[in-house]
Amino acid sequence: RRTRRGLCVEVRVVEEGGMAFVSGAVVSRSAAARQSAAGSRSSSFVAARVPARCVLGSRHAAAARSTLAMQATGETLEDWLRTNNVEAKLAQTTRAIFAACKEIAYKIRTASCDKMACFNEFGDEQLAIDLLADKALFENLKACGVVATASSEEVPTEKPITEGGAYSVAFDPLDGSSIIDTNFSVGTIFGVWPGAKLTGITGRQLVCSGLAIYGPRTTITLAIDGVESAHEFLLMDDFSGKHGQFIHTQVFSKVEEGKLFAPGNLRAVNDNPGYASLVQFYKDNKYQLRYTGGMVPDVNQILVKGKGVFCNPESPTAKAKLRVLYEVAPIGYLMEKGGAKSSDGKGSVLDIPINETEVRSQVCVGSAKEVERFEKMVGVDHYTPDY
Repeated sequence: RRTRRGLCVEVRVVEEGGMAFVSGAVVSRSAAARQSAAGSRSSSFVAARVPARCVLGSRHAAAARSTLAMQATGETLEDWLRTNNVEAKLAQTTRAIFAACKEIAYKIRTASCDKMACFNEFGDEQLAIDLLADKALFENLKACGVVATASSEEVPTEKPITEGGAYSVAFDPLDGSSIIDTNFSVGTIFGVWPGAKLTGITGRQLVCSGLAIYGPRTTITLAIDGVESAHEFLLMDDFSGKHGQFIHTQVFSKVEEGKLFAPGNLRAVNDNPGYASLVQFYKDNKYQLRYTGGMVPDVNQILVKGKGVFCNPESPTAKAKLRVLYEVAPIGYLMEKGGAKSSDGKGSVLDIPINETEVRSQVCVGSAKEVERFEKMVGVDHYTPDY
């Protein structure tokens, strides 16, 4: 432990299989003393997984320090936004979305749901879970007082929220709600634009977007204007001092080449020869199939694993169904900030005009070479842009 300016930094290194697992905690001097006496450790931690030679060899000590510094800070969301000088009203909007996602996570864990509705402990039918999620987002966005307009995929219209608000938010409140009854991971997708309009825009104007993943853990992967890379926040659920708070746990800045694929809309292989050839290429080259049917976890895994590709093309009989405003543009912004590429078959999805809320598009996100392969093999031959 090293003490500097009243802080205690504890770092652990465990070697396993040629890799060094580095974790640490940043606590106050008084808190460190209490934890030492109690034989416990801080719940706020950072983690890195790096080659063992980087931290176990003395001549690589500087590299080890650099690697650790590039990892998560262990800060709460509020501290992280403040540390990174995120504009005040954008920070308020972000906190409101995170608060809604925490509420949604709780409702998903505690509700007994089928595809159409949820039931309370007395067996009374309640709102369907996606409508509960929709309600939570609208309520939190209204309460924050800085959101001018919001629009949900559930009812794809622009809804005025706060007169004179600085930002507008579009969201898919519960992507994957059709698989909620199977207990697969599902999620929320959101995008934040400056101003009071959610039409006549493109993804290039986004200032914030993210994916909330409701799985064994609740995490939100966030990209925000003025801060490099994409960042993961974990909802602490361990009854520690951080319980109920989102903690910064990972930084995503690079997506490299790797044989992992998640193919959406597979019905399109029947009359899209390019897509059929692409899927066959994946199979012939022994790619790992990692596909749940929930777009949020299927896309987020690319950032977490640092490799792979997700694609959802269209064909004459299996049209694109992903809406640019609520899904494609926010995901494109997040993935590109996280070191990946995006494409609708000819270029970045961030350039697709959003002239109305219902604009739809095919999409591919992943490593640079995989997206280039999609553009070459699938392209736009069987894609009719919805704008």
